[in-house]
Amino acid sequence: MSNNLRNVAIIAHVDHGKTTLVDELLKQSGTFRENQNVAERVLDSNDQERERGITILSKNTAVTYNNTKINIIDTPGHADFGGEVERVLKMADAALLLVDAFEGPMPQTRFVLKHALALNLKILLVINKIDRDGCRPDLTVDQVFDLMLELGANDEQLDFPIIYASAANGYAINELSDEKVDMKPMVEFILNNVLPPKDDENAPLSMQVCSVDYNDYVGRIATGRIFSGKLNCRDEILLVKNGDAARSNLYIKEIYTFTGLDKKPVQEASAGDIVAVVGIEDADIGDCLTNIENPIIQESIEVEEPTLSVVFSASASPLVGQDGDIVGGRQLKERLMHEARSNISMRIQELEDKSGIEVAGRGILHISVLMESMRREGFEFEVSRPQVLFKKQGTQTLEPIEEAKVETPSEYSGKIIELFGTCSGELVNMENVDDLSFLEFKIPTRGIMGLRTKILNVSHGEALFAHRFLEYGPYKSDVSMRKEGVLVSMASGSAVAFSLDNLQQRGTLFINPGDDVYEGMIVGQAQKEADMDVNPCKQKALGNQRAAGSDKAIILTPPKEFSLEDALEYINDDELVEITPNIIRMRKKILGKVDRKKERARQLSREQNS
Repeated sequence: MSNNLRNVAIIAHVDHGKTTLVDELLKQSGTFRENQNVAERVLDSNDQERERGITILSKNTAVTYNNTKINIIDTPGHADFGGEVERVLKMADAALLLVDAFEGPMPQTRFVLKHALALNLKILLVINKIDRDGCRPDLTVDQVFDLMLELGANDEQLDFPIIYASAANGYAINELSDEKVDMKPMVEFILNNVLPPKDDENAPLSMQVCSVDYNDYVGRIATGRIFSGKLNCRDEILLVKNGDAARSNLYIKEIYTFTGLDKKPVQEASAGDIVAVVGIEDADIGDCLTNIENPIIQESIEVEEPTLSVVFSASASPLVGQDGDIVGGRQLKERLMHEARSNISMRIQELEDKSGIEVAGRGILHISVLMESMRREGFEFEVSRPQVLFKKQGTQTLEPIEEAKVETPSEYSGKIIELFGTCSGELVNMENVDDLSFLEFKIPTRGIMGLRTKILNVSHGEALFAHRFLEYGPYKSDVSMRKEGVLVSMASGSAVAFSLDNLQQRGTLFINPGDDVYEGMIVGQAQKEADMDVNPCKQKALGNQRAAGSDKAIILTPPKEFSLEDALEYINDDELVEITPNIIRMRKKILGKVDRKKERARQLSREQNS
């Protein structure tokens, strides 16, 4: 056991300041050179993390203070990436719980705190953003206590230490009246309240893999905590797959410990430390590295089941191959099966008819991050509308239910409550503070799809919306899908401004002049409920005479643009999203106008006969 080591995870709801806090701890601990140019949210190194402003992947780093090393695990705050949180918490002895002094505990706060308490981690409460106008630090402390009590925290966990901070301004204080200087109180707060690891370095080796990375030069990199014994380079060890599924002997090639943003190569690592290991080519999350003669196997890592699924299939678009480099079904399958080995929070399996790969995850954002990664790798593919995963309990159908919270100016609260009502949402709590309303709902996951955009529309962009999976409950009434029909191209070619000028009178356009279109592609939203077949490629007919003033300047309204998440939430069951490295299109599953009519007739006949 090392007295000069601490292992702590940082957990919080999204945007409550975890990564910013780690930034300041790294900067003020002397991790960076004085002249070193360091980006904000330095741990959010993934391109998507920087673009979206959220943490997607958990990160390991470490700071040293008074000869004591503090391993810090930065975790995602968004509910869709809860699988990352569940597995990496096993590496920690305590958790810094960050809570916004203004917002208080939010849906993901409950989720991450629940798992930290279940692992019997000591909770250290950090009330962050105390510089924010209207913040309520004392009330926030009371709300956290009530939440922990509700989650079944024991007496020791309920006696949690508290510190106040403004990560954005780089200071922490023990009392609200203290002088605001730097982050030194935060480091001392950790050292004084987190015990050194109790792991026995003299016992047989036992290390569990909690995350997996890949490097083109060294191959697979397995990161985890050594729970007992010592790990040495070139040692022969036993690899036990997650759940004791299979065993094999292998040799460790390289061992790294974490120092700031870097990995430091070492010949030996002892119990209690968090390390990265090279040389285990088939390492997966939950696997154990242990002594051959006296194996000690940790409990298998399991995460909560997915709630949504999407079917990936090779692109059948008439424009396939014009933008991406990887278009084949075999390559698509290989890429997704590779993801299945390293991402245990997703369930990935091929459909029985071999027509596609079903990818099930925690939410649309969870799955769309994978899609975005693949399109950046050069893939072209198509995906179906997300489907909610139901459960059967006897004869009863159960569906996933979400806890949703909305913070909105009070003048919009009535419209938002009405909006949730149309999606089978149930208001369970409402609190008014000054001119703000804090609304809490229970709503089926089916109703969540597309709801964020609607909330922003009715609140003129001023509402904040967050949700998390709560439970499986009885199937509620049908949730209304998109009411408006779509404008479907019945021609192939390049869109023409003259034609689009006429079409924008019939709905909202999704394309620009000059864009490539094909028969069956969705080019806009109709004003009416029924779909409308249109020709966006139609040129103006030119005669040999032209009346004065017959031409007019064409003024087109800018088309509506869709992100991946927007497109997935927009399409209906008979539609697909076509994804290429640079373009997102929406299309009908059946491209031909006549073929779609025949299919609708067959479907109507089946409904009448059933």
